[in-house]
Amino acid sequence: MLAPVLEQADELAPRRAMQVKAFTRHGREAASTRQRVLQYIPALEAAGFRVDFEPLLGDDYVRSLVDGGGFSRLDVARSYLKRMRALLSGPGADIVWIYAELFPYLPGWVERLALSRSRAVVYDYDDAFFHTYDSSSNPLVRGMLGRKFEPLLRHAAACSCGNAYVLDYASRFCRRSIILPTVVDTDLYKPRADGADPDQPLVIGWIGSPTTWGYLRPLFPLLAEISRERGVKVRVVGAGVQAEKDRFPGLQLVDWSESSEVADVQAMDIGIMPVPDEIWARGKSGYKLIQYMACGLPVVASPVGVNRDIVAHGLTGFLATTPEEWRASLLELIESADLRARMGLVGRKRAEEGYSLSVHTPRLIDLLRSVGKVGTY
Repeated sequence: MLAPVLEQADELAPRRAMQVKAFTRHGREAASTRQRVLQYIPALEAAGFRVDFEPLLGDDYVRSLVDGGGFSRLDVARSYLKRMRALLSGPGADIVWIYAELFPYLPGWVERLALSRSRAVVYDYDDAFFHTYDSSSNPLVRGMLGRKFEPLLRHAAACSCGNAYVLDYASRFCRRSIILPTVVDTDLYKPRADGADPDQPLVIGWIGSPTTWGYLRPLFPLLAEISRERGVKVRVVGAGVQAEKDRFPGLQLVDWSESSEVADVQAMDIGIMPVPDEIWARGKSGYKLIQYMACGLPVVASPVGVNRDIVAHGLTGFLATTPEEWRASLLELIESADLRARMGLVGRKRAEEGYSLSVHTPRLIDLLRSVGKVGTY
């Protein structure tokens, strides 16, 4: 489905390549880096952009979150200095494309200084990063950094936002703010070709990272109970070593890898996304729901934030709040293969039409092309 987009992008490519510097928090092994930046680069380059990608912290840092090994403050400081030197010493790009922020936990004026050579700046938020500071439990952080993003957005050429909650914040300060949901390549994420095996136990699945693992833990007593009663398996992908202490019979803990990610989702029969009704969760992108639905899975999710937009209750899955609602929703899906199949088909169509790479790539190309003509800093 992406091939026509690449062909169209190539036809519309300007004569001179527009230089884009993409700055992310983490390397390729972070889902945010892959889905918000890297998966767009082939189409951007076909459209006449030249994109250089520079993470602040590499894949070693991401792996340290998974295995619990930790990451030294000295290495973090070196990464900050390396980024500052790259911004101040190299030739300015036509567009600086920033995921979240350049320097977490440093004041906004540091970021403004680093961007002094930049012509146009585009921020990308798929989470409510502003709540890291304005809702911090540390009064010093709230006082010094609570309004960090406001001047940065005022001077930005544009901001792409993963959902309406984030857009509501960004659009107060940046006039050119749009919703760009987190999407998947539906040529890669698709239902498994052989379908579900009726002779194998049903699989309830969750995919995520050590940083979101805490959202799933409160559901474990219920999942363990259902697994014991109905003989289903619970497949958890990417939680890291911290999930080991919560093992129960029927729980499958799977290490995440980019090469097996799609197959790991395809191995599920029902996808789940529990999140608490908290300000940080209200700004999340709902990415795992898109992964599930693109692979033809029915879903059960908490009705928080963008989940209410992604999940069509009763059509692509269920929205559940209380343990009783979670139990009833999961059991209804477990007991009916026809219902799972029907909801999976509708969810797949919804992913293709509203949350696919092929649909939203032209929108990002238009945004970057329009702001690349105007200097902001």
